[in-house]
Amino acid sequence: MQTIRAAAVQLNHLPGDKTANLEKIATFVARAAERDVELLAFPEMCVTGYWHVRHLDRDAVEALAEPIPSGPSTRRLLDLAAGHGLTLGAGLVEHAEDGTLYNTYVVALPDGRTVRHRKLHCFISAHMASGSEYTVFDLPSGVRAGILICYDNNLGENVRITALRGAQVLLAPHQTGGCHSANLHIMGRVDRALWDSRRENPGAIEAELRGPKGREWLLRWLPTRAHDNGVFVVFSNGVGPDDDEVRTGNSMIIDPYGRILSETWKAAEEMVVADLDLSLLEHSTGRRWIRTRRPELYGELSVPTGHEVDTRELRFDRKGV
Repeated sequence: MQTIRAAAVQLNHLPGDKTANLEKIATFVARAAERDVELLAFPEMCVTGYWHVRHLDRDAVEALAEPIPSGPSTRRLLDLAAGHGLTLGAGLVEHAEDGTLYNTYVVALPDGRTVRHRKLHCFISAHMASGSEYTVFDLPSGVRAGILICYDNNLGENVRITALRGAQVLLAPHQTGGCHSANLHIMGRVDRALWDSRRENPGAIEAELRGPKGREWLLRWLPTRAHDNGVFVVFSNGVGPDDDEVRTGNSMIIDPYGRILSETWKAAEEMVVADLDLSLLEHSTGRRWIRTRRPELYGELSVPTGHEVDTRELRFDRKGV
C-alpha cells in the first residue's frame, strides 16, 4: 500500500513582512520534518501577506513582488525543502519577466525543482493579473499533485480539469473565512475582539471558526471537490487578523471520498497531518464517475453565456465570493 504523509498549516502572516513570515514557515517545516511529512502546504500569499495588498498602488505591489524561481523567497523555500528532505508550497506575489504581477503559489521540491501556479481567478488587486494554465506535477514519490488557489477551487470546472490531468492530491491554499459579504448566506466578518480575547475565552472564537463564517461554510462545498473528482485535498488557510478581516483557519486534509482525515478549528497557528492512502483512489466514487463521463455532451461548458464577470469586480463587495 503506497501512502504519502501530508500536512497543512494555518498561518497568521504579517502584512508585507516577508522575513518574519519566512521564519514562521521555517519553524513549521522543521516540525513537519520531525513528523516525517513528505508534502507540506502553507496558505495563499502567506509570504507577502494578502488582504492588505488591495490597498497598494502599482509601485507598492511591485516592491512586494519577486521573480520565481530566482527571487530570495523562492530560494529560501528551496533551501528549506532540500535541508529537510520534503516538498513544500507557499504563496506570494510574483513579478514575471514581462512585468506582469501574479498571485502565485510556488512549490519547492527537495531535488531543487520548483513548480508554480498562477491563480486563475485573481481579484486581490487591479494591478495583478489572473493566470491561464492548470498545474499538475510529479512529487518525488511519483504521486501526481495539482494546485488551485482559493477562488480557483470554488469553480468545479477547475478541479475537474486538474483531476483529468492526473492529479491525485490537490493542494488548495486559501485566505478565506470571515469574509465580508453583501450576501447574508455567505460567511460574514468575525469580531476582532473575539480573536484578541482568544486565550481568555477560547470557546467564543472557536465557535465562530467552526460556525457558518468558517467550517460550516467550507463543508458546503470543499469535501465535494474531493469526492466528485476522486482526489485528496490538502486545504491550508490563513488564521487570525488579515487587515480588517479575521481568517477562520480550519485547515484540513480530505480523502477522495470527501471524508476529513485531519483538521483543526483552533484560533492559533496550527499544523494538521494525515497519511494519504493512495489505494483509495482507484475505486473512489469520483473516479468511477469520471470514467463514465460523456464528453460529447459537454460542449456548452466552454461557450460564454454573456453573463461572465471578471473576478476582480467582486473584490470589494464580495457578493460572489
